[in-house]
Amino acid sequence: QVHLVESGGGLVQPGGSLTLSCAASDIAFELYAIGWFRQAPGKEREAVSCIRDSATYADTVKDRFTTTRNNDKNVVELQMSGLKPEDTAVYYCAAALGWYCDDGPIYNFWGQGIQVTVSS
Repeated sequence: QVHLVESGGGLVQPGGSLTLSCAASDIAFELYAIGWFRQAPGKEREAVSCIRDSATYADTVKDRFTTTRNNDKNVVELQMSGLKPEDTAVYYCAAALGWYCDDGPIYNFWGQGIQVTVSS
């Protein structure tokens, strides 16, 4: 069982920056694709980013968000800048064992989610 915990959410003004972290339990972390997703009230869940050897991004966040990972510390970070009110959502990280991002990973393990609110 993989245990994922998100942190770093909160309230930020439009145009501001925020970094989310996803910490994983003691696993062979490098074997997992880690995805970031978000869900706004009344909307479907949206894939934001994925990283294993390299990162991919949704068009809605490309050039504003950067995903990095530290396999020694079992941590993935989502660095968000140029935040917009439409980025407001609960953000989740998820893990897919053995998948690469371009292969359409199937995520079996999810964090509990963390709120990001972009508002003045």
